[in-house]
Amino acid sequence: MKLWEKGAFLSNGKLVESVQGANAADCAKNTIAYRILQKHNTSADASKLKIKFDKITSHDITYVGIIQTARASGLKKFPIPYVLTNCHNSLCAVGGTINEDDHMFGLTCAQKYGGIYVPPHQAVIHQFAREMLSRCGDMILGSDSHTRYGALGTMAIGEGGGELAKQLLGKTYDVNMPGVIAVYLTGSPVPGVGPQDVALAIIKEVFNNGYVKNKVMEFVGPGIKNLSADFRIGVDVMTTETTCLSSIWATDEKIREFYAIHGREGDYSELTPAENAWYDGAIEIDLSEIRPMIALPFHPSCAYTIDEVNANLLDLLDETEKRAKVSFGDKVQFSLKSKVIDGKLYVDQGVIAGCAGGGFENICAAADILKGKDTGNGKFLLNVYPASMPVYMELMKNGAFASLVDAGAIIKTAFCGPCFGAGDTPANGALSIRHSTRNFPNREGSKIQNGQLSSVALMDARSIAATAANKGFLTAATEFDTEFSGKKYFFDKTIYEKRVYDSKGVAHPEVEIQFGPNIKDWPEMSALTNDLLLKVVSEIHDPVTTTDELIPSGETSSFRSNPLGLAEFTLSRKDPAYVGKAKAVRDRTAEVTEEVNKTAQILESAKPEFAGRVQKAGLGSTIFAVKPGDGSAREQAASCQKVLGGWANIANEYATKRYRSNLINWGMLPFLYKDGDKNLPFANGDYVFIPDVKKMVEEKLASVKAYAVKADSTVTEFELSTGELTDDERKIILAGCLINFYRN
Repeated sequence: MKLWEKGAFLSNGKLVESVQGANAADCAKNTIAYRILQKHNTSADASKLKIKFDKITSHDITYVGIIQTARASGLKKFPIPYVLTNCHNSLCAVGGTINEDDHMFGLTCAQKYGGIYVPPHQAVIHQFAREMLSRCGDMILGSDSHTRYGALGTMAIGEGGGELAKQLLGKTYDVNMPGVIAVYLTGSPVPGVGPQDVALAIIKEVFNNGYVKNKVMEFVGPGIKNLSADFRIGVDVMTTETTCLSSIWATDEKIREFYAIHGREGDYSELTPAENAWYDGAIEIDLSEIRPMIALPFHPSCAYTIDEVNANLLDLLDETEKRAKVSFGDKVQFSLKSKVIDGKLYVDQGVIAGCAGGGFENICAAADILKGKDTGNGKFLLNVYPASMPVYMELMKNGAFASLVDAGAIIKTAFCGPCFGAGDTPANGALSIRHSTRNFPNREGSKIQNGQLSSVALMDARSIAATAANKGFLTAATEFDTEFSGKKYFFDKTIYEKRVYDSKGVAHPEVEIQFGPNIKDWPEMSALTNDLLLKVVSEIHDPVTTTDELIPSGETSSFRSNPLGLAEFTLSRKDPAYVGKAKAVRDRTAEVTEEVNKTAQILESAKPEFAGRVQKAGLGSTIFAVKPGDGSAREQAASCQKVLGGWANIANEYATKRYRSNLINWGMLPFLYKDGDKNLPFANGDYVFIPDVKKMVEEKLASVKAYAVKADSTVTEFELSTGELTDDERKIILAGCLINFYRN
């Protein structure tokens, strides 16, 4: 794999450094991404995009909050197709009735406002979008970070719920024109190598160096023709883990065939870059060189070939344990070396599931490898989740399920739970191998504060099946001489016609929304004050902080319709003291009042010009993290901080645009502190006074002076900035949140 240090032209089907007479700025307009983005841009400025999407989609963890936000802001009807899927909180026993209450809320809102409702276990969100929503040249916005349909010619973006609420209210998605990176594919994968292997190899190369961060990955090159639609989809969905903004692929006859199979051939069109397209960078990949991969805990970028792991087992497991120490410290004892038996790595569980693993071809390939074999009757267990009921039906018909069940696998229905810790949670200390999207810490049922920790390694379905055939000992699929059947897929649309509610865009305002006791309105939020006094209530020095650590996934998902209830879990697996500290500041307890008075005295003594201003300032909390927000699009990572009285984050940088947007939409200042995390001017428990913060936002000032006040009476002046903010983003922060902005 090769990363081009500088940009590249695509000329005569090949990457070159220069083309005589070609200008990079002009030729950047020849990419597929540029054409689609500008087609959806409603502004007169090609560099400052104001995008209106063709369709939007959410699942049952996110749609309640989105619709509640839009309702509070004046929603009357869904202006574009809005699909509400139910694939995350599908286990309705969790939390009593509250998951099914959310589903009934979703159904009645689809009826009232004119949407589409997909019942539980019918399809995971992204599979339904592939089968029923994608169209070449379209754009789709989803409230799930893995909203990626680029392989089907659709540019899709995963964002927090606030951005979907904007689309429901007729507003736009505002973003600078992103850079575009060519992913140039050559060659053909060897038998046993699957899409997850290719994806993990890419993530390994580009995550840590930020090569594609907030850019669009555009897949081109002669190797595309050697990949099926399903294979491309499997690579594409994992582009989220590179931190890119979106993705798009050149389309061809195999994509036309995909649309024809799904009865939508009219939604196909050929997409190719124009001659001499200019890219801001390029990734060259020879597919024939990719080998089965494994991403060891606790990130998809911690990827190695399976052969490399088996050859250097104890050394690589030791590195993994050292990485875990950074996140967990001494809170739990994490060991993978204990999984080594007779020089081989033993895993406890295998899962093939969700938007990444649950595709037709992945499961057929796993069935081919396991045909005539068995998984054994020991600890190892293999669970398989087809991504939709149409896929499930075809796997029943073609015999793939029979091979899997005969081998000892358990077949389940379409459900995203195994991806985020709400299904197939491993035992304490167990290691699970999964063809899913993430393996972050604190994700798969781990509760560090209770001494519980499980871990996940990411692999392709093919190598998971090979490992299952070896009774749980790590094995690459290329070690089996498998004859892959290449079964053809037949899509049965009547499965959806019988069960999915499709309003066809017709709203029925007379329908009463069905609420449950867990569905709560957002609490009132105040506008930004002239000055701010922030108490630092958590300090995180991990290189990256995931959204799973900011607000845990798993069983907490059932409370996402209850802002105050969910907020009780904020940072619970990273900093259990956070919630109590934040609430004390929000409620201005006697102890906090005393601290504020002392802070005012210290600051006014050092800076007499602030006399009388400190105690009148808006009071809130803040956290410091080096690089927060990697991973999920879940807006609750920000909204939970807000309802607990948070007014800002302070970070060296933000891991994704999604998380920064979520902060802004909940009226929180996305402060940047540029001087690293080793010698911070403040510490956990200190106060930070920021005078004239409202002026900074209103007048578009580049930065603001802040003053850290310590208990020992030390006052340190330092500088904070917010980075670039759009005019609307400034108005949202000034109003205190998106709801206030629209209400005003």
